[in-house]
Amino acid sequence: MAATNAKTIILIGRGIRKERVANAAITPGHLVEVMTTGKLRVHATAGGHAQKAFAIEDDTQGKTIADAYDANTRVQYEIMERGAEINAIIANGQNIAIGDPLQSAGDGTLTKYTAPTESVWDDSSADTTPIADNCIVGYAMAAVDMSGSSAADPSGRCPVEIA
Repeated sequence: MAATNAKTIILIGRGIRKERVANAAITPGHLVEVMTTGKLRVHATAGGHAQKAFAIEDDTQGKTIADAYDANTRVQYEIMERGAEINAIIANGQNIAIGDPLQSAGDGTLTKYTAPTESVWDDSSADTTPIADNCIVGYAMAAVDMSGSSAADPSGRCPVEIA
C-alpha cells in the first residue's frame, strides 16, 4: 500500500532543476545519477555514495508521476537541498518505519540504510569502526510495508526528508 497519494515528486522545498538524456527508462521518484557518457541513469550502486538527485514528473508535457521517461528522451530531475521533502520509490521487500534512514537500493529505489562494515584502516587493523560515508539519502516520513511486494505493485512511494 502506498504511503502517499501525492501527485508530484517534490512535496516541500526546491532543488536545482536539470535535464539530461536517459540511458534507459526512468520513473519519476527514482534516485538518479549522471554517467560518464553524460546520460542519466537510475542510481546504480546499492548503499553507495549518492547525490540527492531525483527524477521528477514531466509536467511541461502534461505527464504525471506514473509516466516513465523512455530511453534516449530528456529527463527532468532536481538535485534536492537538505530538509526538502520528496515522493520517493521504496524498493520491493522493504518494511520502512517513520524515521528510518534510507539509502540507494542500486536500482533507483530506496532501501533501509545498512551501516558499512569495512575498517577505516588497512586490512591488518583490528579496528572495525565503520567508514564515514555519504550514502544516507534521507529519512522516511511515513511507514511503508513492501515486505510482501513484487514488482507488480503500483506504488510503494514514501515521503522522504532529504538528509
